[in-house]
Amino acid sequence: MAIKEGWRGRYFEDFEVGDVYEHPLGRTVTTTDNSWFTLLTQNTAPIHFDRHYAEQTEFGRPLVDSTFTVALVTGQSVTDVSQNVFANLGWDEIRLPAPVFEGDTIYSRSEVLEKRESRSRPNVGVVTVKTTGYNQDGIIVITFKRTLLVYREGHAPEITRITPEDR
Repeated sequence: MAIKEGWRGRYFEDFEVGDVYEHPLGRTVTTTDNSWFTLLTQNTAPIHFDRHYAEQTEFGRPLVDSTFTVALVTGQSVTDVSQNVFANLGWDEIRLPAPVFEGDTIYSRSEVLEKRESRSRPNVGVVTVKTTGYNQDGIIVITFKRTLLVYREGHAPEITRITPEDR
C-alpha cells in the first residue's frame, strides 16, 4: 500500500495575483450554529436568537449573526489561502450585501489581489486576497479583503505525526 501525502496548502511562492480559488466546501448554517455563536460571543441582539422577535421584523425570521458569517467564510478559505499562515494582519472592507438565514448554505471563493516580500521577515511574504461568500442561490452575502503573512516554502513548522507504523 502506498501512503500518499495530503494537501499541505499554498506557500508564498504559490500565490499569483489574479488567481481565483473556488473553496471546496459549502456549509449549511443551522439554528444551533446561530444560537450558540451568538450566545458565545455575548451578542444580545434578539434578532439572532429570539424567533418571536425576529418574526416581527421585515425579515420575518432570525438573521444569522454576521460575525459567524465572517468566521465561516474565513474558515472555508483556509485550505486554499492560509493553511501555511504565519499570522493574519487584518480584515478590511467587510461588506454584508445580503442577509444570511438559518438553513442557508454558504460557499466561497478568494482572489489574490496583492503579493509582496515581507520587509521584516525573510521567511514569510505578504498576501492580500478578496474573499466572497455566497448562498445556495448565488447571492453574495459577504465580501472582505484579508491580508496575511504566509510562510515561504521550507520555512513553515513541520507537522510531525506518530503513525501506527512508527510504533
